[in-house]
Amino acid sequence: MEHRHGFLRMFRARSWIKLVNEHVLRRHTPVAQERHRTMPARPRCVSVAFEPPGGRAEMAAGTTILAAAHSLGIELASACRGQGTCGRCRVNVVLGTVGSPSDSERAQLSVDELDAGTRLACQARVESDVRIDIPPDSLATTQRLQLEGEELDVELDPPVVALDVTLTPPALDDLRADASRLLEALEPGDLQIALPVLVELPERLRAEGWSARVAIHRPLAELLAVRPSGSPLLGLAVDLGTTKLAAYLVDLESGKTLARAGAMNPQIAHGEDVVSRIAYANTGAAARRTLHDLVVGAVDRLAGELCTEPAAIADCVVVGNTAMHHLFAGLPVRQLGEAPYVAAVSGALEIHTADVGLGFAPGATLYIPPLIAGYVGADHVAVLLATRTDQATGTVLALDIGTNTEISLTHGGRLWTCSTASGPAFEGAHISAGMRAAPGAIERVHYRDGSFFVQTVDNRPAIGICGSGILDAVAEALRAGIIDARGALARSHPAVAQKDGQAACVIVPAALAGHRRDVAFTRADVGEIQLAKAAIRAGTDLLLAAAGIGISDLDAVVVAGAFGTYLDVRSAIRIGLLPDIPAERFRQLGNAAGAGARQLLLSRVRRRAAVKVAQRAQYLELTTHPGFADAFAEATKF
Repeated sequence: MEHRHGFLRMFRARSWIKLVNEHVLRRHTPVAQERHRTMPARPRCVSVAFEPPGGRAEMAAGTTILAAAHSLGIELASACRGQGTCGRCRVNVVLGTVGSPSDSERAQLSVDELDAGTRLACQARVESDVRIDIPPDSLATTQRLQLEGEELDVELDPPVVALDVTLTPPALDDLRADASRLLEALEPGDLQIALPVLVELPERLRAEGWSARVAIHRPLAELLAVRPSGSPLLGLAVDLGTTKLAAYLVDLESGKTLARAGAMNPQIAHGEDVVSRIAYANTGAAARRTLHDLVVGAVDRLAGELCTEPAAIADCVVVGNTAMHHLFAGLPVRQLGEAPYVAAVSGALEIHTADVGLGFAPGATLYIPPLIAGYVGADHVAVLLATRTDQATGTVLALDIGTNTEISLTHGGRLWTCSTASGPAFEGAHISAGMRAAPGAIERVHYRDGSFFVQTVDNRPAIGICGSGILDAVAEALRAGIIDARGALARSHPAVAQKDGQAACVIVPAALAGHRRDVAFTRADVGEIQLAKAAIRAGTDLLLAAAGIGISDLDAVVVAGAFGTYLDVRSAIRIGLLPDIPAERFRQLGNAAGAGARQLLLSRVRRRAAVKVAQRAQYLELTTHPGFADAFAEATKF
């Protein structure tokens, strides 16, 4: 794990040491000491970081959390306009110290809530650097979540099917048990009835007049639910991303997607990336349980949004990277954070939803596809299925770009894959003006005739910049000569200004911004993009080397994931993130992992294919690859 993130840490460590050294030298010269004695004391500043939707503000100590949020353009629900009477602006203080609860907070929040760190943003005043988690209900505007995705035709052959049955009621001359009566009517051979179904079976059969619809899992030969006659049989497909969750409600009989919903992954409060969450989980069983409960609760809430009766959901498919897979299933993750980074289990899991705490049909099943390696999980298997990359006869590169980016290469009937720690920069994190793709986020940038032109989410006044926007901004600045091949800003360029003692390229001036401050990027921001794109490009180049081919041999490049959908391919090629091949060879998909999860709900054939893909893939572990360091260093250049 240390090697995997060594370059990122080295870059930040060197920058930090340089700043500290300069600060110490300035403070200890005679002139500086005299100035320090005579100058009036300035208000102490603290950092206020929000997750989600992302953003960090430097504020004077004593500022309310609501004021800090407003300074970043984050709109919290506050019907009482900050008087502390509506209770709508609830937030969770994850790290740091805030002032004592006000009388209004004590009236609105329970003792348990206050003890757990819940506060009213309009009342709580920051006293130190803090990290704040904003529950979805407290946001007045929502972040755009990627729910689309190609739905490819798949042979309708779901593992879970519905059968209608009418039974003869018991009588004095027919004293068969309810379960025996049902099983004999179905004539299923060795069919078993799940215990939770047995618990409600007598009442259900009598309430329905001895006519019912049953859900049967064919491979497991198990009866999962007893429903009213004619009621729909539903399935839920979930893409469990590190940052975002996407859920799809599917009719198992018709194969149609009935509804879809998305949410931020609430685990973000305990780390933006899987490495941070593994470290948190390793602090104890309670921490691991917290991460498990957070994500299971989020899936339950999404199911409730999509379906008025979650008990109608008889089958569920969940895909995610290996760390998310383990945390969701309640498996230990310590071994994922230590070399050689192996999973606790890699085969497909077929269990009951109740085993992880989901509240669906009494005997509902949960299918989690197999994993490829410690950092290539079930979500990438789903991507390969959805894009048919597993069946490609040509040479196809597939990238699922996110906080962790999985890359696969198909060539000559073989399949290679790897994972790169690309970090959260493409989600807008660790960028000085960065934010997630919420209203007002710059998502497109173009430089023409000495000026930047931008497009924002929902066409709101710009308040920050999200992943696709910062990628465009760097690419356009590179094209215009505002930054050089090393990523340094040209201080003499008219677009570059001095801000807080450092050079910054101003994209939107304060007069046009929604929060009346310049929206700009710095050299450090460019460095974050260099690190992220270098990790991805190094992985790509090493897969090509393993196959013994070059960039020109690629027949197609498939780019999946939320960021992959919105990025401008021309900008990605310009900075070296994607290989420089003709534009017609690229396919940008939406949530391919979600599409693959839906296929797995509807087809036993695709489930068998998932197992074959995982077994066939040849995994490259980049942390020990002898060429990774050189490939990474070379890829940092523009």
